[in-house]
Amino acid sequence: MKPHAAPKSPPKSPIPTALRVLLIGGGGREHALAIALKNSKSVKALFTSHPENPGIKAIAQPMEFEFDAKNPQRISSYCERERINLVVIGPESVLDLGLVDELSGPDLAVFGPTKAGAQLETDKAFAKELMRSASIPTADGRIFQSAREAEAYIEAREEPPVVKAAGLAGGKGVVVPADKAEAFAAVRAMMVDEKFGKAGAKIILEERMKGPEVSVFALVDGHTIMTIDVCQDYKRLHDEDTGPNTGGMGAICPSPLADAKFVERVERDIIVPAIDALRREGVTYRGVLYAGLMLTHAGPKVVEFNCRFGDPEAQVLLQRFNGDLARVCYACAVGGMANLEPKDISFRDGAACTVVLASEGYPETSKTGVPIEGIEDAEAISGVTVHHACTARKNGQIVTAGGRVLSVTAYAEDAEAARAKAYEAAGKISFAGMQMRSDIGAVGVPQTK
Repeated sequence: MKPHAAPKSPPKSPIPTALRVLLIGGGGREHALAIALKNSKSVKALFTSHPENPGIKAIAQPMEFEFDAKNPQRISSYCERERINLVVIGPESVLDLGLVDELSGPDLAVFGPTKAGAQLETDKAFAKELMRSASIPTADGRIFQSAREAEAYIEAREEPPVVKAAGLAGGKGVVVPADKAEAFAAVRAMMVDEKFGKAGAKIILEERMKGPEVSVFALVDGHTIMTIDVCQDYKRLHDEDTGPNTGGMGAICPSPLADAKFVERVERDIIVPAIDALRREGVTYRGVLYAGLMLTHAGPKVVEFNCRFGDPEAQVLLQRFNGDLARVCYACAVGGMANLEPKDISFRDGAACTVVLASEGYPETSKTGVPIEGIEDAEAISGVTVHHACTARKNGQIVTAGGRVLSVTAYAEDAEAARAKAYEAAGKISFAGMQMRSDIGAVGVPQTK
């Protein structure tokens, strides 16, 4: 690992009282971010890079040209013309392209880590090596660039290891095989058949960890770290945590598995060492650091790091958020979290639950163009928001446009009430081939990732 050059210097001034914000990304996470940004008292104008998302388009002004992260100069000129002073980046793919490095400057704050910092998510091999160097608890694993060597390693083990593509694979690049035959098949799919393209050219084989999983989110401004509410997501497609891994079929916030002592331990043993290890490599990390943790008998261990808000964790996290998200994002981007007030980062008591409605064939394929009914009826329920993830408007009708179509998110006074309300709302929505788990947030549901 080599030191990386820092991006252009971000603004040094205090947080502006009038923020003009460009939100980049068009999924369910970004719809949740858009709502929170729109509700921020400091925001005077909100722009979107992805107006094809009907939920985002309803509350944000579209860019006047098609977004292309590989053309930062055009985006920068647009920001200058529209007097945009804050860019919030949602998707990891955009971070991987280094847009933060390209856009950050004296007059423009960009929320998200640089390309070098984003390697914690975009290169699992990099992350594994960094965790080893910092003695961060994680599964024992080995990195392979040869399918033959990976297969020999699997053959020599008693238990089949977890198989992970090192690069970005849309949340689908992890296989927990039931036996060695499935492990061999996963290696061949990634490295020989190139199922995930370049993302599978390098893989990690690691020991299987057992226990429930939680998602811990920390806001980082380069030197200040603030851990916020802990979420719990459900990756498997079917009830009882069975079926293939997905990008996430639901989530709850806060997680009943985490208390204040747990958060302190995670900060001390995982979050702070990770940020310090990056700093030793010459990387100043700003944005969100998301640690997916397995709660093993030996304590919490890192399953993976992500460098942005999770999806669907953002939906439940922001459903409880009661502060000024734009001010928070700006402060993180410029190293100024010390300028924030307690009211800027506050969460409502109570709980939130989100249930993902997926299209027919997901996660392998997705049926698009299927009409969706009942969204307005679902949102008529108090405390419910339907987040658009993969939808489109066609001839005046909302239709499916990808795998995870909608996130039905509910807030209530406690976890059970939020869960009941989310499922009541989800029950009012229908489209042909719709897939939905029925046990999100239920007590005693196993998690075997």
